[in-house]
Amino acid sequence: MRLLAPAAALAALLALLPSAPAAPAPVPVSSASASASASTEGIPPLTDDRGRVLTLRGWNVEDKSGRGADALAAITEKHFRDLRARGFGFARLLVFWDDLEPRRGRYSEAYLRKIDRILGWAHRHRIRVLIDAHQDVFGPAFGHRGIPEWATRTDGLPFTPRPDDWFSEYFEPAVQRAFTHLYEDADLRRAQAAMWRVLAGRFGGHPAVLGYDLVNEPMGELRPGEELPDAARRIEREQLTPMYNRLAAAIRSVDRGSRLFVEPTPIVGEGVPTGLGRIRDPKVVYAPHFYDTAMEAGADYDPEAGWIEAYEAAVTAYPRRYRVPVVVGEWGPLNNSLPNMGRFYRDALASLDRYSSGWAGYVWCYGGGYCALDGQGRWRTHKEQTAAPYAEAVAGRVLAAGPEKVRYVAGDGRASGPTVLSLPPGPTGWRVTVEGRAWPRTAVVAPGRSARVRVAAVPGARVDIRWTAPPVNEG
Repeated sequence: MRLLAPAAALAALLALLPSAPAAPAPVPVSSASASASASTEGIPPLTDDRGRVLTLRGWNVEDKSGRGADALAAITEKHFRDLRARGFGFARLLVFWDDLEPRRGRYSEAYLRKIDRILGWAHRHRIRVLIDAHQDVFGPAFGHRGIPEWATRTDGLPFTPRPDDWFSEYFEPAVQRAFTHLYEDADLRRAQAAMWRVLAGRFGGHPAVLGYDLVNEPMGELRPGEELPDAARRIEREQLTPMYNRLAAAIRSVDRGSRLFVEPTPIVGEGVPTGLGRIRDPKVVYAPHFYDTAMEAGADYDPEAGWIEAYEAAVTAYPRRYRVPVVVGEWGPLNNSLPNMGRFYRDALASLDRYSSGWAGYVWCYGGGYCALDGQGRWRTHKEQTAAPYAEAVAGRVLAAGPEKVRYVAGDGRASGPTVLSLPPGPTGWRVTVEGRAWPRTAVVAPGRSARVRVAAVPGARVDIRWTAPPVNEG
């Protein structure tokens, strides 16, 4: 979702939210852990094609400025090399329908080749990729990226650009009507499905591709007098659910194996449970975004406000009901230097670990704004907390997992292959110890180096893997 400095835009969104009790009340901080335990029961883990339990940790990778011949030029192999060097194994790659099909029915072979080259880099560095059909404020008809101009129908309704208040452009009449036509016009439905058949037909067999995010942060048209949370749930129920089922059927005609990631509207960030219905596909992943309106508008994190707890309660309702895993597709504040931001990253990462199978931070780039790294490739303030050891793949039934361990029963008849740990660079390195009928028994990672440690186990064995950072003074 992030484009420009969005403070005014998200303040406008906050103002649009009614005071009526549409969202659940924030959970008191003192009861957060008990509430979290209850809210995450019944959410299945994400698994790979070998049945291993996956944890995805990574970042969005994008080029929003390059178009046409320059499309995707800002993405280089360095992005994926650096991701892996810091212990990440996941990337959400933004692609744009307006570049793929600039003229109706004419797909850009050059653009497809560029995507293929990027996926090749990802595979070389062992990065799983989620291909995201991205849109911001619908598309280029409104000065952004996403859905082509030829697929934009406004019925002549007005649009006023708001370059310093971009998110409020979603509430311009022309933009809202364009979403209605995309969801309701038969020819645009067919065009969107055809676009996805092209993408999935081309990349469904690529070894780097994990799945497809069917549309980024979908929005829609509010009816007169309709409050925003009510509109969001109606749009999700009556327009997004049928759209996702149509696109799932289109993709499955050419790709039977990839995961399908579906998003609610961004209003979930206000603690509003989604109105999405069942998506009739066995490989669906729920993929909400994790942004706090107040923080996006420039406020510091307030641990006492209960936003994370309210968000968690709202966002876990859908995956519990429909038994689908969760992967958060975007998260991370713009201003990381405020006094409470260190606490925010700790609280946010703990929350994400409770209910999700992973996440992609926004955004892996080198500079200012939302970038993870500065121009010299150093972590921006507090973002280094995202780089921590984790089990990328667990070959068995997970019994317990935490920031320093994973315990599982190996090879329960469905999972095969090694368990894989990802360890980011650490100032004193890492020591891995393995208990149970598994090997290696120990592994040591040198200071300043990242590593992937593979553990093989006897089927049915109870395995306990722990990783620790040696003390600074230890030789």
